[in-house]
Parts: sequence; structure tokens; C-alpha cells
Amino acid sequence: MYSTQDFRNGLKIEYDGDPYIIVEFQHVKPGKGGAFVRTKLKSLRDGRVLDKTFRAGEKVDTPDLTHAVMQYLYQAGDEYVFMDNETFEQVSLTPDQLGDAVDFMLESMEVKVLYHNGAPIDVEIPNFLELEIVDTEPGVKGDTASGGAKPATLSTGAVVKVPLYIEVGERVRVDTRNRTYMERAK
Repeated sequence: MYSTQDFRNGLKIEYDGDPYIIVEFQHVKPGKGGAFVRTKLKSLRDGRVLDKTFRAGEKVDTPDLTHAVMQYLYQAGDEYVFMDNETFEQVSLTPDQLGDAVDFMLESMEVKVLYHNGAPIDVEIPNFLELEIVDTEPGVKGDTASGGAKPATLSTGAVVKVPLYIEVGERVRVDTRNRTYMERAK
């Protein structure tokens, strides 16, 4: 169990049976009354943010969280199938469980799957991926110096803004956390 004295940004706690991560916290000692801790908690299940106030010294549970390195195999209907690299056990996850990661799923990609009480709840994909541009408008001569951007569809189906000189068939490096173009792939 954690006490409010143990609170820090990034600490994972269990509140009302669900795992949360502390995004922000503030210890408050008013002139009258007891001290308390204001927190912003982000759900590890669905990403919603919750404002919660705890009394000083209040205790919260430690969540039962484990990670497993898994390989994405294929999509079956509206479920995505992953295989544990150690036990070869297969797990199916829905697009809701994958969240934004669903736009960057490549077959044979290795991901970290987060389990809470033995059930998969979240997937962590690599921060940077090299993907091929499959559709974008052609660049017009003279546009390369303007510094503009245009939408481009990647091989996974995700759409990102790329510089005007990038063409169909080129491989680019993309930051999956904020869906931004980084550079041409080498």
C-alpha cells in the first residue's frame, strides 16, 4: 500500500479497483483543518483523467500490474491477436483496448502488453516507427523551400503531416506518441 506521502508523478496506484497513474499532485496544508493532497489521476484502462483529493496519510492500494513482451500477429475481425514471446500464449485485444496504437500496428511488431490482475488492459508500441508513404498529394516544384506540410497516409493507415517534398513510396520515421513526422528513413 502507498501513503499520500509516497505520491509522486508517474506512481501507479489502484483506486476503486482500477489502475491509475499520478499525472500531477500537490500537498496542501491549509491554515485551518487537516492537510490533504490534490491529484490528477489518469486511468491506465481507458485514459480518462480524474481529479481526486486524498486526506494526508490516507492509504491507497498498489495495483497488480505486469508487462509482457508480445508480438502482433494479425487482425481477426475487430480483434487484434498478440502472442507472448516466452509462453507462446495468444491474446486478443479490441480497438478500444489498443487506443491510438491501433493506427500503427504492423504484423510481427513487438509491443509491451500491460496486464492488470491477469487481464490485458493496454499496449505500448515503440515510440518511433519507420513506415512507407502509400498516399499523398504530389509536391509542386518550388514548394520545397516554403516549409509547408501536407497530409500523407502511411502503410498502417495512419495519416500524418509531412513536408511537401515527400512522395509516395518513401519511408519516413514517425513519432507514434504525437503522430508527427520526424525525418526520412535511412
